[in-house]
Amino acid sequence: MGYDLQAVIAGGEVLRAASRDLPAARLAPLGQGLLLMPMTDVLFDSVANGGDAATLGFWRLPGGFEKTLADWSTAGPVAYMEAEYFGGVGEQQAAAWDGGTLVLGPLHVREGQPFPSAGSAISQALRRLGVMASPGEDEFTAVGLDRHRHGEGWIA
Repeated sequence: MGYDLQAVIAGGEVLRAASRDLPAARLAPLGQGLLLMPMTDVLFDSVANGGDAATLGFWRLPGGFEKTLADWSTAGPVAYMEAEYFGGVGEQQAAAWDGGTLVLGPLHVREGQPFPSAGSAISQALRRLGVMASPGEDEFTAVGLDRHRHGEGWIA
């Protein structure tokens, strides 16, 4: 069974306001007041500016879109995350912006690497967004990122 995610996550007010000028954006609710905006093919094509897509080392972050995320973060913290797993093996990466500045990452956990003591890249980015996990759970499950296994599931 696989899992893949490429998405922008931020507080509801921040992401609703930021996505108003993006007709291709689709928003899905997460826990703790966050929204998720999957990086669909249509959204990717609508925001790509032809720049180097691998500037920060992400697979699906459109070239130049990190500047947009920094701009959005002037209204509150914003994170971009990617994960791809199959059969329990895979990798993930995340970065977070706040106040117009990259404040976390990009963090990369490659295939076969253990999570650092601070937690997975995604959990660390979610903490930057203010997510609180209960004892025995991580931030990933605390907001419900385990509800769908693929990006399409968030907008179906």
